[in-house]
Amino acid sequence: MIEIDARHRQGEFTLDVRLQAKGGTLALCGPSGAGKTTLLNIVAGLVRPRAGRVLVDGVTLLDTSAGIDLAPRRRRVGYVFQELRLFPHLKVERNLLYGRRFAPKDAPPSVDFDQAVDLLGLRPLLARWPARLSGGEKQRVAIGRALLANPRILLMDEPLAALDDARRAEILSYIEKLRDAFAIPIVFVSHRLAEVERLASDIAALDHGRVVEMRSS
Repeated sequence: MIEIDARHRQGEFTLDVRLQAKGGTLALCGPSGAGKTTLLNIVAGLVRPRAGRVLVDGVTLLDTSAGIDLAPRRRRVGYVFQELRLFPHLKVERNLLYGRRFAPKDAPPSVDFDQAVDLLGLRPLLARWPARLSGGEKQRVAIGRALLANPRILLMDEPLAALDDARRAEILSYIEKLRDAFAIPIVFVSHRLAEVERLASDIAALDHGRVVEMRSS
C-alpha cells in the first residue's frame, strides 16, 4: 500500500495532495505542470515538502510532523527517469550492475541479476555500449538497473514518452511482466489514459497540484 500526503510550494505552483493506493501499481496522470513529477520526487526524497507523510507498505519514508525524513538512499527507491541516464562509458552489463551499489547490504535482494536480465530480455545486449541501443532497449536497461537496486518502491516518470508506438507497446508488456512477477509497488507517470488503465490498480488524476479524481480497479 502507498500513502502520500504532501503540501508544497515552488514559486507560483502549489501542491496539495492526499491519496492512498491499496493495489500494487499507482498511476499518476494529468496535464504537464499538474505536479506528477514533483510528487515522485517527494516520494524519492529529492524534494522535501513543507508538510507531508509518505508510507510504503507500512514503512514511513517521510513524516514531517514526527521529524522523520529518510535520506534518498535509505528510502530504497528505484527511479526510472524519462531521460534514462545510462552511463555511456559502461557497457550494458556494468550499467545494470551499477544498480547493485544502491542495494542495502542487510536486505535480501527481491530480484537477482539473472531474473532481471531474463525478465527484460537483456541477455543479448549485455556486451553492447548504450550508444548502440535503440530507445526501447535503453529503457529496458534503465528499468533493470533500477530493479537491481533492490527497491522498496519503483518510480517511473513517463518512461514511454520518447518512444514510438511499436516500442511503447513493447515496453508496456515488459512493465506488465515486472508488475506481475515481483511484489514491488510501482508509481507510474503518464499522459496517456490507455497506458495507465492497462497497467495500474489505482489511478490518480492530478491538475494544478490537486487530485481531481481517484479510481481503483
